[in-house]
Amino acid sequence: MLRIVTAGSVDDGKSTLIGRLLYDSRAILEDQLAALERASLRRGVGEIDLSLLTDGLEAEREQGITIDVAYRYFATPRRKFIIADAPGHAQYTRNMATGASTADAAVLLVDVRKRLVEQTRRHLLIARLLGVRHAIVFANKMDLVGYSEAIFNAVRDEVKAFAAPLGFATLDILPGSALRGDMVVARGPELDWFDGPTLLERLETQDCAADQAAAGAFRFPVQLVSRPQGESARRYLGRVESGAVVEGDEVLLLPGGRRTRIREIDVQGVRSTRALAGDSVAITLADDIDIARGDLLVDPRSAPREARQPEATLVWFDTEPMRPAGRYLVQQAGRRTLGRIKDVISRRDVHTLEERPADGAVGMNDIVRASVSLQAPLFVDSYEAVRTTGSFILIDEATNRTVAAGMIQ
Repeated sequence: MLRIVTAGSVDDGKSTLIGRLLYDSRAILEDQLAALERASLRRGVGEIDLSLLTDGLEAEREQGITIDVAYRYFATPRRKFIIADAPGHAQYTRNMATGASTADAAVLLVDVRKRLVEQTRRHLLIARLLGVRHAIVFANKMDLVGYSEAIFNAVRDEVKAFAAPLGFATLDILPGSALRGDMVVARGPELDWFDGPTLLERLETQDCAADQAAAGAFRFPVQLVSRPQGESARRYLGRVESGAVVEGDEVLLLPGGRRTRIREIDVQGVRSTRALAGDSVAITLADDIDIARGDLLVDPRSAPREARQPEATLVWFDTEPMRPAGRYLVQQAGRRTLGRIKDVISRRDVHTLEERPADGAVGMNDIVRASVSLQAPLFVDSYEAVRTTGSFILIDEATNRTVAAGMIQ
């Protein structure tokens, strides 16, 4: 399974690209196709408007923009996919971050007529900050510039220059037209000068983050405690976020520091001898230990570090600016504590990617490095190593709104 997020500025063609990908790979059911044709006719479009396949909200269909994150599943003979179609407007950047937070790869749309605009740069930066290691840039609307190789080369050079400091593991740049279907699933004769893969061909061979997560240190945040009934033992339910665990393995409980062993493992209700990253499991321990939601079971040989004042990169989502020394709820997986913004260290410039002094208020879409003072410690890894223990969200106590996402380096 490959999880993909599409990103880019408004009207660059993200929804149309996904619609084209599903349509040309024959992943649209007949009733969906009929509904799509009717919706296109109501909008006065002469041919099928493939963007409507993901624009599910009524407000989106009226405005012709994507507001929420729309998820679509499809499969080819070679692979299964989940696509998150993220909004392009600046005020919905937080929605894009939601889609990127679980993605293995990002497909970034660039309108070759507009080149690399500010929101496109912001999306590429946020995707990398959120741990996306693989990016595919689709230079869209090549049909509107006569499929010019020179224009594509200029866009390619601009993207490479901007993305170089971000350190993506792979960065592919493809020319094409989502509207006409060039280089999405089929190649198209007008782009015979490009000898790289089509978008679908590249996605089918893309590395998956689950493989890397399975090779990491064992991390299991407890989501639910199943109380014993009759002679059955207490079980701890959740998802293995990193690494692997085998029956009989020694594990460490955090907080508390007690060690015990794994007695039984159920993976999605079926008894198993082991579990890997991504598996939803119920674990039974050899000892009766007081464990609650939010506690961590980890590999004692490579435990996460205890942090009372972590430094993190914050992406600010809220329309209300950050309050100096403000108090917020800090949520990491199932664990929650109070925290204060102690110091804003620097601000990331979305044009140059440089960090500069954090002058002025921190408002929506700003990306800053800050230190957070916690009332109770969290146990953290770097975000690059383990997303779940390397990240948190900030919640406004008064409104219960999620105001920022934090990534620990």
